[in-house]
Parts: sequence; structure tokens; C-alpha cells
Amino acid sequence: MRIDMKTLLYLFVLMSFTVNAQNKHLTKTGVITFEASVPSFEEIAATNNSVTAIFDADTGKFAVLALVKGFRFKNALMEAHFNENYVASDLYPKAKFKGTIEGFSLENFDHIKSDYEINGTLEFHGKVKQIESCLIRITNLDTNGLHMIGSLEVKTSDYSIEIPKIVRKKVSDIITINFEFNLIKT
Repeated sequence: MRIDMKTLLYLFVLMSFTVNAQNKHLTKTGVITFEASVPSFEEIAATNNSVTAIFDADTGKFAVLALVKGFRFKNALMEAHFNENYVASDLYPKAKFKGTIEGFSLENFDHIKSDYEINGTLEFHGKVKQIESCLIRITNLDTNGLHMIGSLEVKTSDYSIEIPKIVRKKVSDIITINFEFNLIKT
């Protein structure tokens, strides 16, 4: 029996949580966008609409898994350069975040909107870095789901992503990452 890569990655994320948790929320269609643009130059931005995220509302544990080749650019050549020259997506095919949403509890959840800090690690391009104090907003999606949005900034140098000298002034060393997840209770 052959299992496709996406199914295998999904199972990996699910297994990273304790089996006894009762309030897991999941999506396979989360959205992550990033931007590394510099004013007066061409926009450098991409979107991935096939991100898996899982949240355990009992423990506050949160995990995200994105296939790097899933990021789409407006310009196909830019997408090819991103995958081949900058992030070596064949060698490093996944971006992963594992962390905890601090202070989350369903009993104290506002249900309209609540802001939380999330702390954890981001693994990308073979490097793992601590992410601290990233703000995340959680609202009700419906009676069986949660809507999460947030953003963070990372440095390309923290993940050993080298920007060639010829384009260094056109690409920001600070990357803004935005995410949005509609998580359904499983």
C-alpha cells in the first residue's frame, strides 16, 4: 500500500499530540503568506493554501506543517528561484512549528475574540529557532471550530538563507509571516 507524502505528514502531526486529548481542532487548508519585499522593488510574496494545523484546546499545544513547495508566487521564475536557490525545498521540504498557546482554556475563552501569546519553535531550511511572544487572535468559527490569525517576523539569516549579492538590496532580511487557520473540532 502506498501512502502519499501529504497523508504521511498529516499523520506525523497528529501523532505529536497525546492520544487522550478531547478537544483537538484541525485544518488541512490553513493559509500562510510571507513577504520579503523592499520598497521600490518588485513584490516578493507567496501564499500556501494547503497548510495542516492542529490545536489541542485542553493543553494549548499547537502544531503547523507546511510543504515548502506549496508556496505560490505571482511570478513563476521567482517561485523557481525560491525553491531551488534560496530554500532548497528538495533538501528541506517542510516547514514546521510546534508550540503552546499560553493561557488558553475553553472555560475562560471569550468566544468573540481573544488575544494570546504563542511560544514554540519554527523549523525551516534545516534550522530550528525559538519563537517567543508571537500574538495570535482566536475567535469562534462556529460551534465546532476556532478561527486563528496571527503574524510574526523572522530573519533570513536565522535560517541560513543566503541572499545573493546581486539582489541583496531587493530582498528584505526580515520576512513577515501571516497565518490564518479555520480549525474544526475532530
